[in-house]
Amino acid sequence: MGKVFSQSDLLDRVAAHRVNGQTLALANGCFDVIHVGHVRYLNGAAAEADRLIVAVNDDQSVKFLKGLGRPVLPAEERAELVGAFRVVDYVVLFSEPTVDKLLDALRPDVHCKGTDYTVETVPEREIVLAYGGRIAIVGDPKLHSTKDLIQTISDRFHLLADDVRQS
Repeated sequence: MGKVFSQSDLLDRVAAHRVNGQTLALANGCFDVIHVGHVRYLNGAAAEADRLIVAVNDDQSVKFLKGLGRPVLPAEERAELVGAFRVVDYVVLFSEPTVDKLLDALRPDVHCKGTDYTVETVPEREIVLAYGGRIAIVGDPKLHSTKDLIQTISDRFHLLADDVRQS
């Protein structure tokens, strides 16, 4: 899958980048149905370092975080879609509700979160500060969500179905 790596393979790549003096940023999320908010988040995260790693929640953690009916797409497909962005260098799947363990293993220079957080409210804040990393809030205002996009698609499908029935 090109840019999708296991954590152990990713650790080897990260070590090589560090030897070359390159900085690393980590962004994370479910990326269930890609929308413009994701694009802006990833572009903002990529601007924070030389290399961008994106951690994608696996199916079980998405179901836990987002509820019944989610994820829409399986983890491997979501990871491949995220990896298709030019600004993304590496993608790794993770199963925990937060990326604490991955942050501790990779120790990126920058941990990027969306604008629904502040530096003070990032769940992984303590671990990032403990190893000397920094937190960056990136992306556009939280005006887009997968939940809202799914609702819009559903509403429009029902409108279209009603039009067909009335014809």
